[in-house]
Amino acid sequence: MGECDNGELSPSPPRQILGHGSTKRDRRFMKHVYDNVHGNIYLDSMCLKFIDTEQFQRLRDMKQLGLTYLVYPGAVHTRFEHSLGVYWLANEAIECLQTYQGSELDIDRFDIQTVKLAGLLHDVGHGPFSHLFEKQFLPRVLPGPKWSHEHMSGRMVDYMVDEHHIDIDPDIVRRVKEMIIASCKVSSQKKANEKQFLFDIVANGRNGIDVDKFDYIGRDTRACGLGCNFQFRRLLESMRVIDDEICYPSKEYLTVHKLFATRADLHRTVYTHAKVKAIELMLVDALIKANCFLEMSSCIYDPAEYWKLDDTIIKTIETAQNPELKESRDLILRIRRRQLYQFCNEFAVPKEKLEHFKDITPQDIVCSQRNAGITLREEDVAVSNVTIDLTCGIENPLQSISFFKDYESDAKFSVSDDRISHLLPTSYQDRIVRVYSKKPELVEAVSEAFENLQLKMYGTKAQVHDTPEKKKRRR
Repeated sequence: MGECDNGELSPSPPRQILGHGSTKRDRRFMKHVYDNVHGNIYLDSMCLKFIDTEQFQRLRDMKQLGLTYLVYPGAVHTRFEHSLGVYWLANEAIECLQTYQGSELDIDRFDIQTVKLAGLLHDVGHGPFSHLFEKQFLPRVLPGPKWSHEHMSGRMVDYMVDEHHIDIDPDIVRRVKEMIIASCKVSSQKKANEKQFLFDIVANGRNGIDVDKFDYIGRDTRACGLGCNFQFRRLLESMRVIDDEICYPSKEYLTVHKLFATRADLHRTVYTHAKVKAIELMLVDALIKANCFLEMSSCIYDPAEYWKLDDTIIKTIETAQNPELKESRDLILRIRRRQLYQFCNEFAVPKEKLEHFKDITPQDIVCSQRNAGITLREEDVAVSNVTIDLTCGIENPLQSISFFKDYESDAKFSVSDDRISHLLPTSYQDRIVRVYSKKPELVEAVSEAFENLQLKMYGTKAQVHDTPEKKKRRR
């Protein structure tokens, strides 16, 4: 992945390259674009039919990392380029498997086309600001059944095919949609007559290793100016299917571990950065206040209207003159002027309490106030409950990954903990509660109420973070 591929690649599996049944096309006759992570990406005619639609082009107006660019100025890359990257890596993954195991796995043109399209279209169902829209905005305006961008991507694929009269095999469309939702519904996808390993390439619900992560880890670290020592090509070019499961050489267990460790580091330093979360909390409040007028939540099951939503909604609100949007405009203006919700303090949930921990709410903070001088209200407080793990919750992800000793062996096994004990953290999941004051003058009151809550829950409190008010007190 760009500058991340500094290491020497593992030797290719010692197998005869199969010429029979090859589906590779002469790239001279394919359209190509240059990507700053993967180099030349070659696009086939079927994928271009989807790319050249307004629904896919919409991804150009959706930043891959949402509002992170307001803290990391270089994080302006979009879901458009990420989708092209995942398409290309999915293509390379299936080609590697076909080259070395094509006849054994019975990989055909149908398989290759579906995997490539699943990589290309896996994110077309994302809403404005991506995970913020799905995980923070929608649950507050539409409590009830969980909505997911993966299922919306499936609806969007159907809509694109019908709207643009794309001539494509209905069975390919069905399989593409199943591959897209594989990460959140893997158990229901497995059928006796289907190749389950194909479902693990783009969105792997079995163990979390997929080309989606390969692309965004390298792309995000590059954009944010962070180092990346995870070499995904070592895994891409050495993987092998055993018993319908993608497995990796046992010597690559460190590379696999780096995948999950790098992802966790990105969550810790970029995705859940305290300032990024403050801005997200403000935008969610702005979207909620604007929803009654703009009715953004009313179109989440209607692809014909949903595709019109993207990150430009923030400019729509900011420039509108409607009095119904004044509160939302004011919040966005505060973001522009860097008058953000003020960070008060954070607290890491003890690992022995993780299993039964429930998210902290503004009501919990307000009910813990003891100072009679100032009366806090729930609307004065914002809370961010952050979860950081290696991708399998409180479990070690390496336990669900199968390895093999060499290419002459058909036995698969997992890596024992004692072999990687020096890499294992004391806990596989961190839960961090961050509390913010929406008004600068209430920072001290909110901080004290939060400390009272910690004492009541755990008998201890977080290390004090300096705020302007606390500095004045010390003087």
